[in-house]
Amino acid sequence: MCTAFVTTVFGVGTITAAADPGSATVTASVAHAGHTMAASLMPSGDDVDGDGYIPANPPVTGVQPSDREPAPRYFHEFQANCAVTHTAPDDPIVYPAQSGMSHDHTFMGNTATNASSTSSSLYGGNTTCKAPGDSSAYWMPSLYKGDKKILPSGPQVIYYKAGVTDYTSVRPFPKGLRFVVANPMQSAQDFRNHPGWVEGWECGESFKNVDFPQNCPTGSQLNLRMQAPSCWDGRYLDTPTHQSHMAYPLVKPGTNNNVCPTSHPVALPMIEFKMAWPVDGDMSQVRLASGRGYSFHYDFFNAWNEPTLQALVGHCIVGGLQCDARGYDQNHPGEGAALGADYRLP
Repeated sequence: MCTAFVTTVFGVGTITAAADPGSATVTASVAHAGHTMAASLMPSGDDVDGDGYIPANPPVTGVQPSDREPAPRYFHEFQANCAVTHTAPDDPIVYPAQSGMSHDHTFMGNTATNASSTSSSLYGGNTTCKAPGDSSAYWMPSLYKGDKKILPSGPQVIYYKAGVTDYTSVRPFPKGLRFVVANPMQSAQDFRNHPGWVEGWECGESFKNVDFPQNCPTGSQLNLRMQAPSCWDGRYLDTPTHQSHMAYPLVKPGTNNNVCPTSHPVALPMIEFKMAWPVDGDMSQVRLASGRGYSFHYDFFNAWNEPTLQALVGHCIVGGLQCDARGYDQNHPGEGAALGADYRLP
């Protein structure tokens, strides 16, 4: 019997394998946080056969990317405001059921996220998000100034928006979908050219930095915005690269329209992290647990209550509104809100 080996270049999507169908364990070499860690691909949590693929059940088939141009609306989004819950060297996507294998992460949303989190364990759990129906897990590498860990304070802005021109084609995330945005091994140029780049690192009057600014004015805070891919292949909730089942919209030739590629035809909400860390002054000692500022990346594990997410997507994204976490657009009060004053379905 031969041993099955998989080499995964995390975030790049290169996988080579020589697998014995009778082997129960696959040993992987995963590039992470500036060095190589050994990780086992084995049955754990949602990945019952340990091959790194988690099929959608049922899959979404027969979808063609929409190139329709609906009536223009400047906004089609809502916010999921979620505060920090805890930090831990865990990553239930990259290192499922392997506690302590990751660099340190700062978690938001679901209060119980850990290395062994699964779709079932997260679903319906306690959350720091304003909408109790959002039990999803959100996390990113922890930020330090020297040896002091700096945590974002208060609810952080996580946008859910249309990434495609036909905002009416956006549908809710399937339960259990998860992915990683960007790559801790990326270079400064990779980070700058990443399709999820929005504005880079910012503070005071310093903008669009690929690494941390040298100095931030007293009383200012460090900010970063980064967008996730929003086109899904309809087949898998996760893949061995944690990225290949997702793609960014593309500009249709001859137009200015953003359209999902045919390989990933299902338009989902585009998540955008808008994070703010209370750190200022000399930034020379600021770093991420994953390395330099351009190693920034983040993870999303969907555990929304389905009717709640459907209401927000339908009212705010498909409806072309700029909503808060209640699904209320203060510029269009006549449209009402998707959720009640308690941020629950009415």
